[in-house]
This record gives sequence, structure tokens and C-alpha cells, in this order.
Amino acid sequence: MGNELMKLLHLSFEFSKVGLFSVGGGLATLPFLYHMGQKTGWFTAGDVSDMIAISQSTPGPMGINMATSVGYTIAGLWGAFIAPVALVIPSVIIIIMISHALNRFKDSILVADIFYGLRPASIGLIVTAGISVAKGSLFTLEKYNISKHIGDIFNYKSILLAIFIAILTKFKVNPILSIVISAIIGIIFKF
Repeated sequence: MGNELMKLLHLSFEFSKVGLFSVGGGLATLPFLYHMGQKTGWFTAGDVSDMIAISQSTPGPMGINMATSVGYTIAGLWGAFIAPVALVIPSVIIIIMISHALNRFKDSILVADIFYGLRPASIGLIVTAGISVAKGSLFTLEKYNISKHIGDIFNYKSILLAIFIAILTKFKVNPILSIVISAIIGIIFKF
């Protein structure tokens, strides 16, 4: 029982940090999750890519879905409950404080400057997450490190699928349909 409680506390602490510092939503949690996986050994970078795919194709916010997945993997049903709650609590507290402060200081130039400063921080976190996801999905560096063959750097099937989905998105195809098509292509071509 003591070991399970320690796991839950550790899980809660780690996801509270993610919730506190990941400004910018679900994608902004990714750099923190990659770091958490390296630090704790709970999951690999490849596992994060799988969680992203699952989280993007299931209802609900990506960060919450990923926290639920990690929590369940580490500590079962209690972990699946504790991790997303720990992720959300800091945001709820901060939003309440900000809402209160904004009512008092809504015309403050300092407050406006703070929000303008947070925008690039959010973009930086999201870009970093995108690069990490692209690296894990579109490149096969481990295969290249073994073979040293230049052709083994790229995951051609994933690159073609990404281009195909980008074209579908450009033509405003429903994102749900894009996800279903990607899943079917993944099954057929054994991604």
C-alpha cells in the first residue's frame, strides 16, 4: 500500500508541474512529457508518439488524455484519475487568480505586456513539441545508426502519409475522416 501511495504522489507531483508550466495547451505539454519520460523511465519517446496519436483520435483535450494514459499505465485506475486531476488543478487555480486580477487590472499596460510575452512562449513550446513528434514519426535515426545507409534516415511511409493528410487538410476534409483514413492506411501498410 505504501509503494502504491508513493507512486500516486509521484505521479501527482510530476503532472502538477506539467500543468503549472505548460503554457499553450495540449501540444505545449509534450516537451514536459518527453522530459518526464526520460527522468522517470515511465515511458519512452516512442510511447509519447503513440499517446499523441491515441489522444488526437479520441474525444477530449490531448493533455488530459495523455495524463490519463500515463496514469493508468503507472498506477492503474487511481493513476488514471490522479494524473489528469493533477494536470488540471494548477491551471484552474491560475485561471481563477488571473480572472480576479484581470477584473482589477484590465486596463494595465503591464498585464497586456505579460500576455504578449506569453504568446511567443506558447509558440516556442508548441514548435518544440512539433519537432519532437516529427523526429519520432518521420525519421528512423535508430535504423540509420545501425546501418549507416542514408536511405534509412527517413520513414518514407510516414512522410507520404503526412503529406497526404496535409493535402486533405488544405482541402478542408473533416479531421475525423483524416484520422480514420490514417488509421486504415496504418493497418493496411503496417506502420
